Amino acid sequence: MMAGFGCGTRGYPRSRSRTWQRWGSPLLERSRELGGRPDRATLGIIGTICAIAGFFALGIILGPAAVVCGRLSMGRTRTGGRSLPALVAVVLGAIDTLLAVVWPAQAATPGNGVF
Repeated sequence: MMAGFGCGTRGYPRSRSRTWQRWGSPLLERSRELGGRPDRATLGIIGTICAIAGFFALGIILGPAAVVCGRLSMGRTRTGGRSLPALVAVVLGAIDTLLAVVWPAQAATPGNGVF
């Protein structure tokens, strides 16, 4: 048998090389202390507000933003305990986006009295 140099990490494959930086950035540490990003409940509420506001102004922008916020708020699971604001944001955002796309196309058709 040959001498095994460096076989002490055989059971721990991640310890062969570092998977994280040894000296992190102070900004990275501060963002971890502050939370880094909004949690799922906040994203659901933001999405719901965007969806409701999209019915009144800027629906083509706020509708997809509501869908994205609601989908991020749901997380990876597609079934189970979905939060209500996230589901409302996705559904209303999709309706809002559809109306924002169809409304100008319907208004531009000839024979409806606009032109």
